[in-house]
Amino acid sequence: MLKKTASWLLLSVIMLSACSNQAPASTTETPAATTEQSTSNTPATTPESSETATTPATEGTTSTEATTPEQSSESTTAKDTEATVPAEYTYHMNKNYDIVPNEESKETPKKVVLLTFDDGPKEKKMINSMMDTLDKHHAKAIFFVNGYRIKTHPELLKLIHDRGGIIGNHTQDHIVLKHESKAKVTQQIEDTQKLIEDTINEAPRFLRAPNGATNDTVHALAKKHDMLYMNWSVGSLDWVNQKDPDAVISNVMDQLHSGSIILMHELPWTVEALDELLTKLEAKGYTFVDPNAIEPKMR
Repeated sequence: MLKKTASWLLLSVIMLSACSNQAPASTTETPAATTEQSTSNTPATTPESSETATTPATEGTTSTEATTPEQSSESTTAKDTEATVPAEYTYHMNKNYDIVPNEESKETPKKVVLLTFDDGPKEKKMINSMMDTLDKHHAKAIFFVNGYRIKTHPELLKLIHDRGGIIGNHTQDHIVLKHESKAKVTQQIEDTQKLIEDTINEAPRFLRAPNGATNDTVHALAKKHDMLYMNWSVGSLDWVNQKDPDAVISNVMDQLHSGSIILMHELPWTVEALDELLTKLEAKGYTFVDPNAIEPKMR
């Protein structure tokens, strides 16, 4: 009897031990299976993920992907870059042929002058001397050139352009356009426009009629070719006071005012006067406007 009792007790212990060993095994498997499912499927199947993917941005809900620090930083940088890009044009020309800042500030002062030179290109030595002086004073200028001169010496036009001069259209033959036919005016301007573009791979943005003698056809052609028609508001009279650098300087200084467009020519006495003239302008607090900053329309 005792043997039977002992046998039953031993069998009970064995059965209980077996049941106890099976429970932990089942418990251990469950987290493993849950982890695998979570890793592979949760982003696509959880309610939060589904709502995030379909909620419009205008409701103020953004996805986890859209709000990560890296992407937020990239977005801010893009906005900052866009905000700091300077406006293409910061000055314009008014109806008095003066240059005016679109909005006066430290970066765009009112006390500026625009330097312009007509009737070139003529000689390499004079061009290099002018460009050396402009570089010395950190100044830019528009060079209104004639087509017949470019045909003779295209390399001189390239020299001006390569050294940072801004090229303007001054017609083919320097004739007075005011009394010419529409066909003649068109030929004088468009032939020169094409010649300049073919020579330096850049079309002029500025047009000046010889002697400032303009008409409706000239202005229509300027508009057609996206050019700003530009006369001047201060004349150096270097074509009158010949061989007199001091007269060039005094003529400019006597007429000087904020926004002056100064008319000069590629002449030996003007080239000689240029350094002293620019020095005097700077001494009076003037700076030199970059022609590239000027709008293509008068206002």
